[in-house]
Amino acid sequence: MKKYKAVLASLSTLCLLMFAAQTIHSQDKSAQGAVQVHLVVTNEAARGDDVPTLQQGDVKVKQGKNFLKVNQLIPAQGKDAALQLFILIDDTLDPRVGSNLNDLRDFINAQSASTLIAIGYMSNATVNIVQNFTADHDFAIKALRIPRGILSTMDSPYLSLISLVKGWTQQNVRREVLMVTDGLDRLRGEKPSPSRLGPGFGPLYHSMPTMSPDVNSASELSQRYNVLVYSLYAVGVGRAGRSSWDLQTGLSGLTKLANETGGDCFSLGTSNPVSFKPYLERLQKMFDNQYYVVFQATPKGKGGLQRVNVTTEVSNAEIAAPDNVWVAPGK
Repeated sequence: MKKYKAVLASLSTLCLLMFAAQTIHSQDKSAQGAVQVHLVVTNEAARGDDVPTLQQGDVKVKQGKNFLKVNQLIPAQGKDAALQLFILIDDTLDPRVGSNLNDLRDFINAQSASTLIAIGYMSNATVNIVQNFTADHDFAIKALRIPRGILSTMDSPYLSLISLVKGWTQQNVRREVLMVTDGLDRLRGEKPSPSRLGPGFGPLYHSMPTMSPDVNSASELSQRYNVLVYSLYAVGVGRAGRSSWDLQTGLSGLTKLANETGGDCFSLGTSNPVSFKPYLERLQKMFDNQYYVVFQATPKGKGGLQRVNVTTEVSNAEIAAPDNVWVAPGK
C-alpha cells in the first residue's frame, strides 16, 4: 500500500513538473520578438460581495495556445488611481429619466480627486460635450441636464461613441465610458443585410431586424484604444421606444459592447430602472478593484487587435477584461 502511494505521489509530481515546463516553454516561445502591452482589467467576486485582492503572479494571460509573460500587475490605487470617466447621455431618452439624475449627481460627487469627469450628450451621431474633463466635480454635476427626448436625423449611440473615442487623447491612465441610453441605432439599425432577408425577398424594409452594424465598430475601436465601456439602460422616445423587439435589440447591442470591452451593462430588462443607485454602486465597486496588467505579446505584421484570455485561479475571483488587445508591430 505504501509502495502504491509512493508511486502515485511520484506520478503527480511528474505531471506538475511537465505542466510547469510546458508553461515556461510557451512563455519563452511567445517572448521571442514580443512587444509590451498595457491592459486595464477588473477583478470581481464570482459570488457574494467580497472581492479578493490580487497579487503579482495571480493573473495569467493566454494568446492562442501560449501563456504570455506577465511583467506587472498594478492595482489602480494610490499614485496609480488616475481615471478619466466620460458620462454620455442619450438625448433620445424619455425625459422622465431625469428623476434618476440625482443618483448620478451623488455618484459624481463621491468620486475621488484622482477621477476626472466629462459630460456629453449623444445626438446626430456625435457628442455634444457640455463639460470637458475636470477634477472639479461640482462643474460636472452642474453640467447634467434632463435629456431632451427628441429624435434627430442621425441617432446612433454607437456612432456617437466612435466619434468620442477617435478624438480622445491617449494617456497612460484608465479611460472609461458610462453610456446612459436605450442602445437603439435609429440611423443604421433598420437596414438588414441581404443574407438576412431570405431568398426572393429583395430590398424589403424591416424594422430593426438585426443588431446595429456599428456595434462591432464601436467595440473594436474602444478595444483598440483601451477604453472600457459601461452602459446604464433607460428607455427612449418614439415608436422604437415602444417596440419590445427593438428594445431587446438595443439592450443586446449594449450588452455585447460592454462585455467585449471589459465593461458591464446595467439594466432592469428593457424597463426603466426605479433608481440608478444600485447600479452605480456596483460600478463604483468595479472601479475600486481594477488593475493594470503589463505583459508581452507576439506582434503580427503591422500590428492589430489580437484575441487574449485573462484569467486567475484565486478563489472567488473572476477577471473582466477586453476580448482583444492592440499589439503594436515589432521593431
